[in-house]
Amino acid sequence: MSGPHVRPPVLGLLPLDTTTDDVRAGQAAVAVLPIGSFEQHGPFLPLMTDTVIACAIAREVASAHPVHCLPPLTISCSHEHAAWPGTVSISAATLHSVVQDIAESLRRSGITNLVLINGHGGNYVLRNVVQESAGTGTRMALFPGPADWNAARERAGVRTPSASDMHAGEVETSILLHDHPELVRPGYETSDFLADDREHMLTLGLRAYTESGVVGRPSLASAEKGKELLAGLVECFAAYISLLTPAETR
Repeated sequence: MSGPHVRPPVLGLLPLDTTTDDVRAGQAAVAVLPIGSFEQHGPFLPLMTDTVIACAIAREVASAHPVHCLPPLTISCSHEHAAWPGTVSISAATLHSVVQDIAESLRRSGITNLVLINGHGGNYVLRNVVQESAGTGTRMALFPGPADWNAARERAGVRTPSASDMHAGEVETSILLHDHPELVRPGYETSDFLADDREHMLTLGLRAYTESGVVGRPSLASAEKGKELLAGLVECFAAYISLLTPAETR
């Protein structure tokens, strides 16, 4: 498709002709690593939804702050979605090792600050990766955090509480309607499903709580909300830049 609303491909965080000289000239002190997933998102959003969202956040952050964007990790820890066709996962241990290896490689090339831009709530291990980075020579952060999402949701006027808007709901559908509307299929307008009591989801998987794979209210989604969600997250990212880099290097 073409048109004013169609974004570049998901992997296009950097131009395909970017060279090592281009990166050197940019002198970015902070790298950002989008981490998505490859999992079901109901009948109207693609398997790549979380990766699209992580890349959208990274791209918008890079438009406002001097960061070095890395290509995304597109498969992560989606085991709770295994009951639906198409979902693919790696272990938490593998994701942990891959991120650590990337951080070490960046450190050897002179970049000692890494922000993990996480698009999938099931990647719990990333908190441990950041926690364990202390003393390694690389300063890490995990973004967006709960407070960042709350601020962005308030700015965008999201109506569904975060605990209810768990999967393929108002927030995720809004971001795709803004960033990649061509990826949203018909049906989101009539797919609302709430399942606030998910106490044993890690044991039983999400299928025990929803047949469609949706937990949230996608009918309330809009492209304008998606635009404001991303803008709110970019605003929040300024605190992370201040934390990781001294003022004189910015």
